[in-house]
Amino acid sequence: MKTEVNELSLNGIVYVPKDSVKKTEFDGDIKIVVLQRGWVYVGKFERNDSICKLYNAYNIRSWGTTKGLPELVHGPTSSTKLDKCDGVVEFDWLTVICTINVNKDKWNL
Repeated sequence: MKTEVNELSLNGIVYVPKDSVKKTEFDGDIKIVVLQRGWVYVGKFERNDSICKLYNAYNIRSWGTTKGLPELVHGPTSSTKLDKCDGVVEFDWLTVICTINVNKDKWNL
C-alpha cells in the first residue's frame, strides 16, 4: 500500500512538498547575456550547473547605443529595440560568450 502525503501540519504550520510549489517570480540578478550566433538577451539570470535560464527576458534586437553594449548597463536607450520573450529563455552555459551585470533599478523587469 502506497500513501501519498500532500501536506503536513506541525505546530500550526502547514508544510507541502517542495516540488508542488510553482515558482511564480524569480528574483535573480538582471544580466545582459551574449550568446553564440549573435543572440543578445536581458533578463533575470539563473544558472544550475550548465543549464541557464532568463526569466522575464527580452531579446535585444537593436542596442541603440553610441558606446557599445556596456552602455545598456544603465538601462535601455530611447533607440534600444527590445522584443519580449514569452516564457523562460533556456540555454546551455557553453553557448554563453559573456554576461554583463546591469543596474537593476534602471531595468524594469
